[in-house]
Amino acid sequence: MEDKEDKNELMEALRRKALGFTLSERTTEYDAEGNEVKNKVCMKEVPPDLSAIKLLLERTDEVQPTERELEEERERLLKELDALHRKKDKKK
Repeated sequence: MEDKEDKNELMEALRRKALGFTLSERTTEYDAEGNEVKNKVCMKEVPPDLSAIKLLLERTDEVQPTERELEEERERLLKELDALHRKKDKKK
């Protein structure tokens, strides 16, 4: 079970690197006594990585959806099914 979870985490990290992401970086400055003087948060855009994109495209046949993706798809389908049932009930 752990191997599958590890593989899913690695594939998710590869997808994230291939698509690019935003990174929050925090910098704290201290004075001579060790008191916090300045605290700064900076958002950085990490661009998509071509090597990660290439690797993902090569592995398309092997790629399995992550648990999160499966759960999102399940929720989407359940909502769609519920909407169809509601339409059917209104017609009666």
